Amino acid sequence: MTVAEARRNRRRVVITGWGAITPVGLSAEETWTAFLEGRSGVAKISSFDTTGLLTQIAGEVKGFDPAHYMPHKISRRMDAYAQYALAATVQAAEAAKLTITPHLASRVGVLIGSGYGPVGTYYRNAELLREKGPRGVSPFSAVTGAMDSATGEVSMMFGATGPSRAISTACATGTDAIGEATRWIQHGYADIVLTGGADCCVTAVDIAGSINARALSRRNDEPEKASRPFDEDRDGFVMSAGAGALVLEEATGASNRGAPILAEVIGYATTSDAFHWTSPHPEGLGARRAMLDALADAGIEPSDVDYINAHGTSTELNDATEVRAIREVFGDHAAEIPVSSTKSMTGHMIGAAGAVELIAAAYAIRTGLVPPTINCDRPLDAEMNFVAHRPQERDTRIAMSNSFGFGGHNAVLLIRRWEE
Repeated sequence: MTVAEARRNRRRVVITGWGAITPVGLSAEETWTAFLEGRSGVAKISSFDTTGLLTQIAGEVKGFDPAHYMPHKISRRMDAYAQYALAATVQAAEAAKLTITPHLASRVGVLIGSGYGPVGTYYRNAELLREKGPRGVSPFSAVTGAMDSATGEVSMMFGATGPSRAISTACATGTDAIGEATRWIQHGYADIVLTGGADCCVTAVDIAGSINARALSRRNDEPEKASRPFDEDRDGFVMSAGAGALVLEEATGASNRGAPILAEVIGYATTSDAFHWTSPHPEGLGARRAMLDALADAGIEPSDVDYINAHGTSTELNDATEVRAIREVFGDHAAEIPVSSTKSMTGHMIGAAGAVELIAAAYAIRTGLVPPTINCDRPLDAEMNFVAHRPQERDTRIAMSNSFGFGGHNAVLLIRRWEE
């Protein structure tokens, strides 16, 4: 069997619902509206004392109330990252009009990723141990302090008894989670998967570590201008918190139950640089191969892609490397295709980034509007269209979403307008 035959025989995967908790909105719709308005969610950090830190800005989630999504007896044991993940998943399931019956439960999987996991819980437990001794540590600490705690909470709330897993590939996490969930459905391990990514790593420890790695912007006096992907004056990324969740379904089953089909996932690939812990390969070899492999997985050509939601972190090395990789993969088409980074508005939500950015790419397909890259005043490549400052009208049939992370993780997804 040829690769093309195998692609034709695999099951089609569609998105039927999504949800988001981000620094610019408490739902996918609110977040998309903020993108079209070019509104930044970056501000002075309010959740802890930043005295002594060279970076004092972040993209924090504002106004979130877990009581809208879960009972207090559940939320009180959960790390904030897991609360965000569960809330976004509730939104996604409601949008998909999904009810998981006992008959359906064993065919529903859960795959939620996180780059940092429940770091707030780690630090609180360490303080409790130091202040109160062993008896001060909650008996829930072993589970709520684990990387799979969001997956477990989602699985239990929805009664999903199919495969469940957590995944962590740094900044590529959300994209990898969706891609691997897609494969579960394509190959028959599940019919529906609740998937996405979440992080809440705006903490003094994680900010300090990233400062010392020289990765963060220090534009403290102009927080809303700090995240500036593909701009010559960028000076680092902005740490942020949030979650993005999607309901993926096998296409025939989704159609049969009358689910709203928002887009189709048609391609996915993941690679590793095997080069450096924090720097991308200088020639963008892993990023380039991930894009090419995703195109091959989808069975399409670079010229078929109408929009790229770039990784675009606002760091010196990532942005230059990603531009080079896009140039090499897309050739002359690179100067024609809109390439934007919504991190210019949200900051970098780490494990949540890829999930929220895929949702943005799907909105671009559905609305005919491409979200902007704000703060792109002096474009890194004058010939490329970084959708500077304002959204652009674009008939988008196929969109690509890139995620490249520390540790050399590269992941790329391709989605298409639904066509039966």
